[in-house]
Amino acid sequence: MGHRGRKYLEAAAKVDRQKNYSIGDALRLVKETTYTGFDATVETHFRLGVDPRHAEQQVRGTVVLPNGTGKQVRVLVFAEGDAQRVAQEAGADYVGGDDLIQKIQGGWLDFDLTIAVPQVMGKVGRLGRVLGPRGLMPNPRVGTVVQAEDLPRVIREAKQGRVEFRIDRGSNLHVPIGKSSFSEQQLQENFAALVAEVNKARPSAARGQFIRRLTVCSSMGPGIKIDVNEAQGVTA
Repeated sequence: MGHRGRKYLEAAAKVDRQKNYSIGDALRLVKETTYTGFDATVETHFRLGVDPRHAEQQVRGTVVLPNGTGKQVRVLVFAEGDAQRVAQEAGADYVGGDDLIQKIQGGWLDFDLTIAVPQVMGKVGRLGRVLGPRGLMPNPRVGTVVQAEDLPRVIREAKQGRVEFRIDRGSNLHVPIGKSSFSEQQLQENFAALVAEVNKARPSAARGQFIRRLTVCSSMGPGIKIDVNEAQGVTA
């Protein structure tokens, strides 16, 4: 482990690294151990009992956090014709087709989420190498490729706190559940919604215990382990 600053060490001293905390105690401790000068993001980290090398054991999905993420989400919609008008009226920050594609190919990436209607995906596919690695490519499996009539709902959910999660190569999920300024109740409600959706996303090919380890932390703060058995019984 590299050198840690004084503030981190003081925060870490408050955490028993051998203990699995209750959800309430863990989220209370997250707030206590936040020491940044900004409103830190609170994240939940899952270690899952799946092998992501197998296609049938992939874990991916979305959750609408009831109290949002605390972050203003800039939504970009790829659409043409009447679908553009629908997206604009629904509150999308950027709406367009070929013009936006060219702008992104030129290096512009000042947005947080992309949505597309199916009719333009043939063109949007050209952006795969740019948007894919950043997790910004519209995808029907996570509900970001939708018909025009569904745009208002999806844009509203995105603005309210719709978060995508996807397993990494180490069988982990890393998902934000709010800010350190949130109340414990708000964090608990967001945590419960997330755990419920992750459990729903359990692949049928998964065997044994699905959620192996759960940790919460704030930006740059120490990790705090949560009792997995308690978390498994959580419902949103």
